[in-house]
Amino acid sequence: MIEQKSEIRDGMRIDWDVPIAMDDGIVLRADVFRPIPDGRYPVIMNHGPYGKGLSFQEGFKSAWDRMVEAHPDVPANSTNKYQNWEAVDPEKWVPEGYVCIRVDSRGAGRSPGYLDVWSPREAKDFYDCIEWAAAQPWSNGKVGLAGISYYAMNQWQVASLQPPHLAAICAWEGAADFYRDVYRHGGIVNRMPLRWYPRQVLSVQHGVGERGRRSVVTGELVAGPETLSDEELKKNRADLEADILSRELDDDYYKSRSAVWEKVTVPFLSANNWGGQGLHPRGNNEAFLRAASQQKWLECHGLGHWPHFYTDYGRNLQKRFFDYFLKGEQNGWDKQPPVQLNIRYPGEKFVIRHENEWPIARTQWTKFYLQPADLSLSREPNAKQASITYETMGPGGGVGAPPPRRGAAAIAPPPPPHPPPRPPTQTTPGARA
Repeated sequence: MIEQKSEIRDGMRIDWDVPIAMDDGIVLRADVFRPIPDGRYPVIMNHGPYGKGLSFQEGFKSAWDRMVEAHPDVPANSTNKYQNWEAVDPEKWVPEGYVCIRVDSRGAGRSPGYLDVWSPREAKDFYDCIEWAAAQPWSNGKVGLAGISYYAMNQWQVASLQPPHLAAICAWEGAADFYRDVYRHGGIVNRMPLRWYPRQVLSVQHGVGERGRRSVVTGELVAGPETLSDEELKKNRADLEADILSRELDDDYYKSRSAVWEKVTVPFLSANNWGGQGLHPRGNNEAFLRAASQQKWLECHGLGHWPHFYTDYGRNLQKRFFDYFLKGEQNGWDKQPPVQLNIRYPGEKFVIRHENEWPIARTQWTKFYLQPADLSLSREPNAKQASITYETMGPGGGVGAPPPRRGAAAIAPPPPPHPPPRPPTQTTPGARA
């Protein structure tokens, strides 16, 4: 039996395991971090299957250690006891006048039910959680969403449902097309999500109970108080691998989990990582290009998958965005250029550059053609028909393919009419020098 508990600690009023009833009777559990003074505050929410009670440091220690070593501003000014994987740190947002809510999605963490990631049922639950939060006495009725990866991807889904009190979203590195971006790259199955599912989701499935971790803050079991058998756990979840491997074409299964861009009308900040090409950037770019929202911004950064969501650079950007849309502060965000790019220079230096559109209007699109004879690139198509054979399952490089010509290189595009500007000495905050 899970009971709601409340306490005041570390400058916050915290409500643990708050029940949120769904329309079919399932009760999800949420942790609510809010300012101590009575009042009505804007809400920042995330909803997903990673276990709201599993700390970043415990569940993903190596990622946390690398991030805080390289970016000391991440752990600064926080006890970091409430850090959660790919979600905002309430100790940095609650003092700024926000309520932070983390919801364990159906079948995950301390929320019972049938676990089916990114399903239409899960999106409907998310909708209901948003509307629940907006109706609470401590809420000003405006709900924003923020989070990385999974917590960004399902933002596109729930935004497509248009919850009345969803006021703004910040989707930080979030895919959106579940056929093209996530599971079937060019029709070829992407096995990364199939490896991710047992490691990061099934490890905190509701019912893992005593076989799982305990919260370092509350001491409660992250995956709920009951411990179910392997057979019971299996019956309570979708078979993700079978679902994906049995569906080779883009059917209703993938479409039901993908964004419907013409229905995404909420103001949003879409944050993209230059280095995440295997999964997320296409979704962030497609959102900016195709969503019906009239107020939308695209940000592109470097570094790893997590750091800039937590660095002062990323958090201050998010805060300006949410202050404008959730608090109504006239902080100049309405004059923020539509596109903000972190341009990489040698030495891992990044310089911010603003643009008015994406793709950049002055881009010179150039076609290059592969030359089978020496594996070079040319601006001219092949004069004669040619082919290359290789063993698809052979060692890296393809057995049977002709070796690249020593010293061969792709033909570079013509230089720009003016040399690119030298980077200034000041780099993007949080960048590694």
